[in-house]
Amino acid sequence: MAPRAFWKGYLKLSLVTCRVSMTPAVSENGKVRFHNLNAKTHNRVVSQYVDAVTGKPVDEDDQIKGYERGEDDYVLLEDDEIEDVGLESTRTIDIETFVPTSSIGWIWYDRPHFLTPDDQVSQEAFSVIREAMAVTDTAGIARLVMYRRERAVLLVPRDKGIVVWTVRYGDEVRDDSPYYQSARAQTPEKEYLSLMKRLIRERTEEWQPAMAEDPVQDRLLDIINDRKKSRKTKKAPKPSSAQKHDNVIDIMSALRSSLERERKSR
Repeated sequence: MAPRAFWKGYLKLSLVTCRVSMTPAVSENGKVRFHNLNAKTHNRVVSQYVDAVTGKPVDEDDQIKGYERGEDDYVLLEDDEIEDVGLESTRTIDIETFVPTSSIGWIWYDRPHFLTPDDQVSQEAFSVIREAMAVTDTAGIARLVMYRRERAVLLVPRDKGIVVWTVRYGDEVRDDSPYYQSARAQTPEKEYLSLMKRLIRERTEEWQPAMAEDPVQDRLLDIINDRKKSRKTKKAPKPSSAQKHDNVIDIMSALRSSLERERKSR
């Protein structure tokens, strides 16, 4: 059963409008979550805001947002003032610009959401917008208030629906040139490259979700289940740090050994 939509509104392109619903494409509901407890009483520990100078608790009604412009000097803004900035884009995804899908670097993609028509009447308009983007290999750009902030969103057609990606803000993406400038554009030896390609082919499989399973989650669940049964758990032995590897290696022998090990394991 599909989860309930967390957002409903309209998809608009020029004069074409249709009702749509949106649901996050990923979920963390299955993750193991812990509460902070008092070790002596096992009661829940609650957090609260306190005045940094007086140390006294501050009620939520007495809190206000402040932008620091100098030491102990702030520009004060009410919550209503901050929210009013982007209210126009709360319920309508108005596509104003299209870009070639291939022109968007992976680093700009943030959170994915499934967008689908919300009723039978909207099916046709929705499918026309989706198919036109698919045929032209383009993605739509719009603005929308999500997670209490106005964000740029990217609409990418996929199967019978559209994926709405929140796009990272420009000041969040770092220029990669300072990090990669030390990497030389060196052409590898043909023999090395040939062996490396063989090694990659030996390890190539079809993608499946099991490849991205969380082993820590599984181990935590095992510990919790053992504790539920009142069994004592033993700590897993830590990997030995005694073994050290020489940084200087023979690439050719390492590649050949890797291929040989792959053949034996298979």
